[in-house]
Amino acid sequence: MSEAAPNSPSPYIDTTRPHPARMYDWFLGGKDNYPVDEEMGRKVLAIEPNVPVLAQMNREFMRRATGWLAAQGVRQFLDIGTGIPTSPNLHQVAQGVAPDARIVYCDNDPIVLAHAEALLRSHPEGSVDYVQADVRDSAAIVERASRSLDFSKPVALSLIALLHFVGDRTGPDGEAGAHEVVSGLVDLLAPGSYLVLSHVTADFQPEKAEQVGSLYQAGTASLHPRPRAEFAKFFTGLEFVEPGIVSEGEWRPELGEPIPGEEGIVKAGYSAVARKP
Repeated sequence: MSEAAPNSPSPYIDTTRPHPARMYDWFLGGKDNYPVDEEMGRKVLAIEPNVPVLAQMNREFMRRATGWLAAQGVRQFLDIGTGIPTSPNLHQVAQGVAPDARIVYCDNDPIVLAHAEALLRSHPEGSVDYVQADVRDSAAIVERASRSLDFSKPVALSLIALLHFVGDRTGPDGEAGAHEVVSGLVDLLAPGSYLVLSHVTADFQPEKAEQVGSLYQAGTASLHPRPRAEFAKFFTGLEFVEPGIVSEGEWRPELGEPIPGEEGIVKAGYSAVARKP
């Protein structure tokens, strides 16, 4: 059923360096992380103690957006940059509303590959699959996801907390930057499809964002917080779903559950859902 079948050989996982997905898992209170991830995570918390709450808000945005889309009749979901499974996962939310929903998870990270079995437990009326591919290779993603999804019909494309790890195009012959990645994927989607994004910004706390970015750069990955105008460019040619661009906690909060500590927290990211006309 999936490239990341449960019997696949275990991928190599480097436990000597912190990793963004494992750090995110630690911020969420998960157990799929190592001391090196906790050590870096604590350094981040020394700069911004609210990161665990912000991480929970980001996950809750994904759940609210997914549930809303399923309620609108969307039955196909493509989640790129899946990360380590955190229940309820996207497929659990979508199939909780629409048991016949089909979901494809996509990641190019050996850590996620190691946990793929947990992502493949579908409701019998629907389907869940996992493909291994790089977000910059839109053609390969769509080709492999086509085993489960019909791209002639609407698909909800989720890029949750991913694009701030993708830089800008470095030159005419350089690899695709974040905006080119998104436009390339959206171009392959049918009219009526949706784009769901969340992204870190430095607009609200520039000094802290710079400090956290330096930590990531030194120890784990490049971080690219983008201002509101740059975030808005991801949705060029699309129609925003109300309320448009807001922080994660402000996107239709009535559809979810309040998160302890969320009230009054300083914003750190943007989120939005938009439809392809």
